[in-house]
Amino acid sequence: MELAKLGRLLAGGQNYLLREAKAVDLGQIIDLMADDDIRRAEHQGAEEDTEQYLHAFNQIDADPAHSLIVVEAQDGTLVGTMQLTILPGLARRGATRMQIEAVRVTSALRGRGLGTAMIRWAISEAGNKKVQLVQLTSDAQRNDAHRFYEALGFTASHVGFKMRLPINP
Repeated sequence: MELAKLGRLLAGGQNYLLREAKAVDLGQIIDLMADDDIRRAEHQGAEEDTEQYLHAFNQIDADPAHSLIVVEAQDGTLVGTMQLTILPGLARRGATRMQIEAVRVTSALRGRGLGTAMIRWAISEAGNKKVQLVQLTSDAQRNDAHRFYEALGFTASHVGFKMRLPINP
């Protein structure tokens, strides 16, 4: 997805670079995704799945409807990430949606405003793209995250369902 100039985020008195991810960032992105009590087990042994992660990254990177965003600290360490997807649809009179997915902030910085700055930036970007609805999902176990999103103006308006499919070789 073509984004407006990304730039910088200010959170907790610190300045962070907001940019699109590159393939060389994959290791740090995977580490951010594993820095999570609920999803840690899914990412154990991730170094063995480098090819799968790279394939997924390349698909995201090649599709103009998707953007994988990273937040970089002044020392070059990635401290946040999220994926944005623009979804055209017929529902709501042909409304375009932005899906915010896989939002992660390093555990060392949670509660310091970085996640808030990231989501506000994504909402602003959605507005720049004339998107009518911003949506996201959050694991049912994440009560703190639910309060976080509600404080930003999101409402828990739907019940989500998922079905895991077997991986065919």
